[in-house]
Amino acid sequence: MADAAAAPAGGPGVGGGAVGGPGVGDLLDLEVGRVAHGGHCVARADGRVVFVRHAIPGERVTAVVTEGGEGDRFLRADAVAVLDGSADRVPPPCPHAVPGGCGGCDLQHVAVPRQRTLKAEVVREQLARLAGLDLDVTVEPLPGSEDGLGWRTRVELALDPAGRPGLHRHRSHEVVPLDRCLIAAPEVLGTGVLERGWPGEQAVDVVVPSVGEPVVVTVPSGDADAPRVIERVDAQRLHADFELSARGFWQVHRAAAATLTDAVLDMVRPAAGERVLDLYAGVGLFAAALAEAVGEDGRVVAVESDRAAAAWAQSNLGRWPWAHVLAGRVDDAFGVARPARRGPAERRRTRPRRLHRHPLLPPSADVVVLDPTRTGAGRAVVEAIADLAPRAVGYVACDPAALARDTAYLAAGGYALTGLRAFDAFPMTHHVECVALFTPRT
Repeated sequence: MADAAAAPAGGPGVGGGAVGGPGVGDLLDLEVGRVAHGGHCVARADGRVVFVRHAIPGERVTAVVTEGGEGDRFLRADAVAVLDGSADRVPPPCPHAVPGGCGGCDLQHVAVPRQRTLKAEVVREQLARLAGLDLDVTVEPLPGSEDGLGWRTRVELALDPAGRPGLHRHRSHEVVPLDRCLIAAPEVLGTGVLERGWPGEQAVDVVVPSVGEPVVVTVPSGDADAPRVIERVDAQRLHADFELSARGFWQVHRAAAATLTDAVLDMVRPAAGERVLDLYAGVGLFAAALAEAVGEDGRVVAVESDRAAAAWAQSNLGRWPWAHVLAGRVDDAFGVARPARRGPAERRRTRPRRLHRHPLLPPSADVVVLDPTRTGAGRAVVEAIADLAPRAVGYVACDPAALARDTAYLAAGGYALTGLRAFDAFPMTHHVECVALFTPRT
């Protein structure tokens, strides 16, 4: 039997558990099934679903229950020993990427090519379950991270009570102090941030911009208090520098900004003179590329709710005066009432009411690009997008479940998913970035 990690001492034994079913600390022998969204696989014990981390589909493992007990619909568990292993199992390169260790990486025990097929299976399953689609999905690697290490240019480190930097355990506020982080860019470690203590601080951000030296910022620091950084994008159709706060949002993989920009433009193909919306625009990355494509006879409206990011976008878009920035929530800009707190059944029955839309938003658009947060755009915003009757909608998604839900809403609004690319922008973790194209159904 190969150990995945040391099993906890004093457990009730394999297959044991308190009367009424297994509980926290119990050991279970499990046949591991399909991969699920969230960095775990699905197994069953005593008729209940068990979400197992540090396992691979097809394996037989011994797992320790970490959450759940009698009366719960499902359990969570960690594979602590491998009874029948997968050919895709590898030793985790980081000693912290083990059961009970750092929660930052979910998949270091899986060979990198297999990581990508697992992520593809998750995207495909979410689209099938939530949008009724059966699609082949391939997750593409990004340049510069073939081995899955050294890619992350932005790291927020938590601090333990003694001020030692580290990352949280999975689903825990407990901090695991680190002496290394193998997915971090080497420049992150070169700052010496892990070698010193940070007493009295809440957290520490380390940013390695594409232009200039790394920046270390203690938290809490507001956007105005943090230094500015410059990110240079050298995409096929956009060569530009973007200024933003060191604590502002930017893609964490070195190659992600250029790759996603090219993917979006390849899909929506903005043409000279067209009218384009860029929703959840951040500091203006996609808006700049779209403005470059439509030219001075076109128009781009970028909508961003974070006031500081919107201000940076206004500055970054200065060389394209036909690009305008609207600082506000996307649902407010469309005049869509935010949903009240209601139960699921009532939410399904009630169509969101429309309020006054922002005058800067055009009544129609040729192209809409959106890059929402992990929760997705939601039905009301998607309906408002469909009402604009764009010829193309480009959707950048960091969560496949949210993408699938919004895909179903777009389908109800007359739009079909006609293009999909997925990128391994977060190697060693369960996260995946998708770019989807929607066009009017004919």
